[in-house]
Amino acid sequence: MCGFAGIVTTASLRRETLEAIAETMSARIVHRGPDDKGSWTEPDAGVAFGFRRLAIIDLTAQGHQPMSSASGRYTLVFNGEIFNYEQLRRPLEIEGWHFSGHSDTEVICAAFERWGIELAVRKFIGMFAIAVWDALDRRLSLIRDRLGIKPLFYYYRPGILTFGSELKALVAGPDFDATLDVNALAAYLRYLYVPAPQTIYRHVRKLLPGHILSVKSVAESLPDSVAYWSLSEAYRMGRQNTFEGSDSEAVQELAALLTDAVRLRMQADVPLGALLSGGIDSSTIVALMQANSSRPTRTFSIAFPGTDYDESIHAERIAKRLGTDHTEMAVTGDDALAIVPRLPELFDEPFADASQIPTYLVCKLARQDVTVALSGDGGDELFAGYDRYVQGERVIAGLGNFPSGVRKAFGALVGAVSEHTWDRGYRAAATLIPGLTPHRLVGGKIRKLGTLLGHDSEDDMYRFLLSAWQNPESLLAESGTSRSRVEEELSKTRAMPLLDRMLLLDQQTYLPDDLLAKVDRASMAVSLEARVPLLDHRVVEFAWRLKPEHKVRNGRGKWLLRQVLYGLVEPELVDRPKMGFSVPIGDWLRGPLRDWAEELLFSNEPESRRYLKLGKTQPGWDRLQSGDDRAALAFWAVLMFESWRRHWLD
Repeated sequence: MCGFAGIVTTASLRRETLEAIAETMSARIVHRGPDDKGSWTEPDAGVAFGFRRLAIIDLTAQGHQPMSSASGRYTLVFNGEIFNYEQLRRPLEIEGWHFSGHSDTEVICAAFERWGIELAVRKFIGMFAIAVWDALDRRLSLIRDRLGIKPLFYYYRPGILTFGSELKALVAGPDFDATLDVNALAAYLRYLYVPAPQTIYRHVRKLLPGHILSVKSVAESLPDSVAYWSLSEAYRMGRQNTFEGSDSEAVQELAALLTDAVRLRMQADVPLGALLSGGIDSSTIVALMQANSSRPTRTFSIAFPGTDYDESIHAERIAKRLGTDHTEMAVTGDDALAIVPRLPELFDEPFADASQIPTYLVCKLARQDVTVALSGDGGDELFAGYDRYVQGERVIAGLGNFPSGVRKAFGALVGAVSEHTWDRGYRAAATLIPGLTPHRLVGGKIRKLGTLLGHDSEDDMYRFLLSAWQNPESLLAESGTSRSRVEEELSKTRAMPLLDRMLLLDQQTYLPDDLLAKVDRASMAVSLEARVPLLDHRVVEFAWRLKPEHKVRNGRGKWLLRQVLYGLVEPELVDRPKMGFSVPIGDWLRGPLRDWAEELLFSNEPESRRYLKLGKTQPGWDRLQSGDDRAALAFWAVLMFESWRRHWLD
């Protein structure tokens, strides 16, 4: 795991100048690679690379980057891991290729020489962002892994292209134009993240997952990136080749795929462990790790004692059952709140998934003992683990049977009752009605259902479920739209079954731009490599071959993944209502963060009114202070933007 930055320019710059630019940019991301650094320039082409290394495989100088291929044709910098590099290396050696070390980077160089860039990338199993200069063709290629596990940003103005692993590297580059993209801001307020390819800056883009951007000249407009793999195609092929085996055969197939995905990701020349929440996904990964290890796996979790958000007891039970070497750290509210001022620096652009805080804390804990940690991210999006897939599909599909006026009237009645009243009523009913399962924060879900009833189309209903601010455009100080790739992809799938639509959209947008971005920034901030076996592209492709009943059965999601885990631990250890991985944002904004929040929201500072009409938030803020948590994440989004603005734009 590493970080890189680079530049291509039409300006005639000396080697020393190009090298200084690359090193200045890469110095901003030293946390991604504290073990080594390097740079490379080609002054005649105006190209320079800067690199920071976190040594994971082949800790010697043979793994140093930038690295050139044997013929000198290809020079590259690379962030991530190619997990099947040994399998690729063997046929190359048979054909006569010589390797001086045993790093995956050297295999990438040889693979590009032997098969060409695109064909080689199609052979990779891994997580990666790559920048490669082809000296023969005088072409720069930027490459991102299939699922978007590793980030890659690029900035373009006529005559200059800069690129890197994080936005802060580009900001440190020459001639950076920090003009804000108002449309990206609106989309962020709606979804809590900026959907790719947009970024918060008008002239910066995220390379889409599974794409290659090939650039011959920066004197003219950049070409469009080209997909070498896509989720839409994985869906289409999966539906043409539906898995027709029995339930037990499906379990065996998934178990075999996951076992191999985990085994590949256990390769490291440094200490390795896992992040364990005690839920289905992370428990499956840890159980498979332990089954493939001759010694106890190092596992890590954090506890929020005395809160509804504490899952530590479940993680502890799984760790004890599997015999892992488990480390748990109790986190107080003060511990979590201390991270808040650092969030703009960690995430580079506005980002308001509140689980960013516990994710950072558990990564920081793990980094005290290991350099690599496997996590269970991706299980919900592949196997339908969220309530919105299960209950949401059932509700949205059923609403079409009722007249619009009836739905809206009933929704208004549901919404008129406070969250706390619904919570109290449900808890009381759960003690009286056999079989009624207690759920956390049920009031918020019931109120959300009430609002959902007010929407007409399937698209509008699902967009509502994803949105923090339902009308973010009204907050903008200047005209803008929140329409983004989310809406574009949703509009392409209207002929698909609703469950498939929801899963595909989330895999295309929410997964890379929110969840994986969060894990990457939080882990790399502490120089920890996070690996996600469930997002091995072979597992993703198999998941699209599955029938709906393999994902949702008896009103519960992740049916097939549960069966794999049941073969490793007792069901009672993991069968419980889904909790998620978050923090009590509403309570914090009414309590210890209230002064900080109100200073950001209602400051007389002129710049505070440049982008948002913050005065319009006062009524909602008053409702939040009175105990209505429906807008807690919406306000968190505004506060994270204002905090980001002060850090990066002022």
